[in-house]
Amino acid sequence: MKAPLRHAWESRAPRERTILVVLAMVIIVALYVWVVQAATQARRQLRPSVTTLQAQAAALDRQATEVERLRAAPAVPASQTDLRTLVQSQAGAGLARALVRIDALDNDQVVVVFGAVAFADWLNWVAGLKAQHVRLAACRIEALSTPGLVSVTATLVRAKRQ
Repeated sequence: MKAPLRHAWESRAPRERTILVVLAMVIIVALYVWVVQAATQARRQLRPSVTTLQAQAAALDRQATEVERLRAAPAVPASQTDLRTLVQSQAGAGLARALVRIDALDNDQVVVVFGAVAFADWLNWVAGLKAQHVRLAACRIEALSTPGLVSVTATLVRAKRQ
């Protein structure tokens, strides 16, 4: 295989061989410039996504640290109070008059129905229950004709820890 190529190369005139070498070098330089230009353009296009991905990775690291911290935290002491009683006591005087009914589905789950309650009062009440480790499992809120008043049907559950 080398002999025919070498014979073809040596059969050419020196001027022709020089032209072929120069032409090959020009093609190699042109290919090199094209590859470098394509890589530079791709890098320029990817740079914004790298910044975004780095920010997402940092957020993921923070979340993983928080998960580890929460898993290492001691278990939440379970309230010995019946959930229905706890929810009713948290309603207080402001919400008690709007409270239509409380139905206990089991020891750790109740359904509450409010007729007409101020939405801000409802939100504050739910936040207070959160401090008692009671969370909102399901909720239906309907706006009433009076501005700021809503009708609420909510299912509340006691938070459980392993």
